[in-house]
Amino acid sequence: QLHLVESGGGLVQAGGSLRLSCVASGFPVDYYAIGWFRQAPGKEREGVSCISSSGGTAYYGDSVKGRFTISRDNAKNTVYLQMNSLKPEDTAVYYCAAVRGNYYCSGYVSSGNEYAYWGQGTQVTVSS
Repeated sequence: QLHLVESGGGLVQAGGSLRLSCVASGFPVDYYAIGWFRQAPGKEREGVSCISSSGGTAYYGDSVKGRFTISRDNAKNTVYLQMNSLKPEDTAVYYCAAVRGNYYCSGYVSSGNEYAYWGQGTQVTVSS
């Protein structure tokens, strides 16, 4: 069974940076595309970014393009989300999730309904 655990969330001032980590266990993470998603209270879940199983291709939601960078180190079974120039509207619980293959990370990042395995989430709060 694939398990995902997020870490790295916290409180940061607007304009600051934060790096989230998603560590996988149970199966090698290189079989899976990995997505980052976020959800704020009262709002729909939003796709933030996804990365192909090899790490060769990545996609971003429009609201984070140019500010966030996704990367992966398959040898460490870890996927990262580097968040720069943070804004108060980035405040949310951030989740990583996995789906076999690259079909659902092949041109855009979805809202995550197709992803089968999910972490518990990590809170990111950006103050103004």
